[in-house]
Amino acid sequence: MRYLVPALGLALLLAAAVSAADQKPSIPNPAIDMEGYLKVAAEAAKYRQTRRLSEEDFLKMSKETGTIVLDARSKEMFDQIHVTGAVNLSFPNIDVESLKKTLPDKDARILIYCNNNFSAAKRLFPTKAPTASLNLSTYNALYSYGYRNVYELGPRVDLKDSKLPWAGLHKQE
Repeated sequence: MRYLVPALGLALLLAAAVSAADQKPSIPNPAIDMEGYLKVAAEAAKYRQTRRLSEEDFLKMSKETGTIVLDARSKEMFDQIHVTGAVNLSFPNIDVESLKKTLPDKDARILIYCNNNFSAAKRLFPTKAPTASLNLSTYNALYSYGYRNVYELGPRVDLKDSKLPWAGLHKQE
């Protein structure tokens, strides 16, 4: 009996997936690929699990030659506060050309962080829904464009206690 409920749930999930796969999009657009996005997101999610860093490791790696710290928040928020030395490429501006210009070496080590990594600074780092965290979108986008040497700040850190060096108009709130 204990296996019946999970098996039934899995069967319903598979049936829903098959049903959805059988449906044709009512308005096709070859420049938008939801199935491809979900496939890449699943691959990126597995890969990402070994790429999440403690604050100490993030700080250590950020100081190493050739490492790029990428802040994908808006320019307005970046100008307010950002990790010292970070480059800004706002998420909505990530595309083929901006990546060639900002991150030309796909093998370079890239470190990312987002609003949801910091607490006690809601004005500077407004919290997003956990499923809409900018780290997830940024990681998936970079993975989609072929960047595999990407690491992410893992924990939620109180900005007042953070060991990261800060630059911008408001270093502390």
